[in-house]
Amino acid sequence: MSFSLRTIIVLTFLMVLLIGCIILQVFLSRRESPWPGLVLPGLSFLYSLIVMLNVVILFDSSGWEIAATFFMVFLLYNIPTLVLLAIYFACRQRFRRRREMDRMNAQDLE
Repeated sequence: MSFSLRTIIVLTFLMVLLIGCIILQVFLSRRESPWPGLVLPGLSFLYSLIVMLNVVILFDSSGWEIAATFFMVFLLYNIPTLVLLAIYFACRQRFRRRREMDRMNAQDLE
C-alpha cells in the first residue's frame, strides 16, 4: 500500500492539530478558574449539534432511518467532547484534592 506525499502531509497536519488541541485542553483545564477548561468541550458539543441539524435537513428518508442516523451522528461526533471532558475532570481532580487538604489543615488549626 503506497501513500502519496499529499496524504502523509494531511495526516501529519491532523495529528499535530489533535496533539495541539489536547495540550491546549490540559493547559486550560489546569487554570485556577474552572471555566476556561470547558471552552473546548463546549465548542465540540456545539459542532456536533450543527452536524446533527445538517444531517436531519439533508437526509430524505423514513422516520426510523432519520432517528437512527441522528442518534449515530450524535454519538460519533460527541466522542471528542467526551475525551475533552475526561481530560478536564482528570486535571481538575488536583484542585479538588488541594481544597480538601486546605479544609483539613484549617480544621487542624482550630
